[in-house]
Amino acid sequence: MCGCCHAPAFSRAALAARRGHGRPPAPAAHARHAGEARAVGAARQADAAPGVRGYSPPPPPVSPIRGLIDFHTHAAPDVFGRAVDDEELAAMAAARQMEAVVFKSHVTLTADRAWLARKHVAGIKVFGGITLNAAVGGLNPAAVEWMWRMQGGHGRVVWLPTFDADHHVRRAGTAPAGIRVVDERGAVLPAARDVFKVCAAQRLVVHTGHASADQALALIAAAREEGCERVVVTHAQLDVVGMTEAQMKQAASMGAKLELCALAALVGPEAPLEWMRHSARVPLAETAACIRAVGAQHFVLGTDLGQTGNPTPADGLQMFVAGLAAEGISREQIQTMGREVPGALLMG
Repeated sequence: MCGCCHAPAFSRAALAARRGHGRPPAPAAHARHAGEARAVGAARQADAAPGVRGYSPPPPPVSPIRGLIDFHTHAAPDVFGRAVDDEELAAMAAARQMEAVVFKSHVTLTADRAWLARKHVAGIKVFGGITLNAAVGGLNPAAVEWMWRMQGGHGRVVWLPTFDADHHVRRAGTAPAGIRVVDERGAVLPAARDVFKVCAAQRLVVHTGHASADQALALIAAAREEGCERVVVTHAQLDVVGMTEAQMKQAASMGAKLELCALAALVGPEAPLEWMRHSARVPLAETAACIRAVGAQHFVLGTDLGQTGNPTPADGLQMFVAGLAAEGISREQIQTMGREVPGALLMG
């Protein structure tokens, strides 16, 4: 403190003392001086506070997302608007001392981009994979084969069809039909099983994509039958999948993990971005209730962020973790969902 803000009080007190030759100050002056003393004390207390009222607090000494893994991120280059590119996303994660991030694209593989990001950004593990939409031939085992062979071996995740999935396009009304993963009776198609065989042989993570909740349960069963040990229900709460708590428990009993995404708490009719208003918002209290009911050991955390206009994945993960903590989810549970379970899937 330079002291200038207290100079008037000091000079008035000194002048009164000189003029009074040491006599006690008049009652009014005494009250004024007492008020000034209280103001100084309040100022000192404010100086000792960790932040400034109405403003963001200073950076914490330890990152709240230190050691965590974001299992679902999007970055440029892409066919959709992205707020950050691969290198920027990885650098932000490294700056927050995160353990790893997973790059996802709906139209191309990201195993090669993971290798480049690792080369350019120190202190962060980056993984990629492939999404089996029409751009790569749909349920194409060859695309999966070439993805995992990519230099570096960082391609670890296979997403079944997302916006090209039959369930997605019929629900959204964007096309009369899409890429099917089950037949009319709900039986998993042979083409999907062929993909599962490759994933099982290479111990890849199978994501159920934008299949319905019932379809996801059928896919889990088929993937397990084909030898897949690492199966994840993609953003299980978002309404395109819409798993109930009972279905989550069933998926967990079958050996699958369930992905919880920060994006689910940001969508809804009041979302600032128009394209996010068609989905139903999932309150954090509901997410916390599912964690308590099903068990943290059955979940992985992701953000599904990176879109232009949304929080960055690193900011989104920090917001997500803080929100879950406010709903009573412990740090140990956060570690389980954000580090232990996804770490075993990607690196175990």
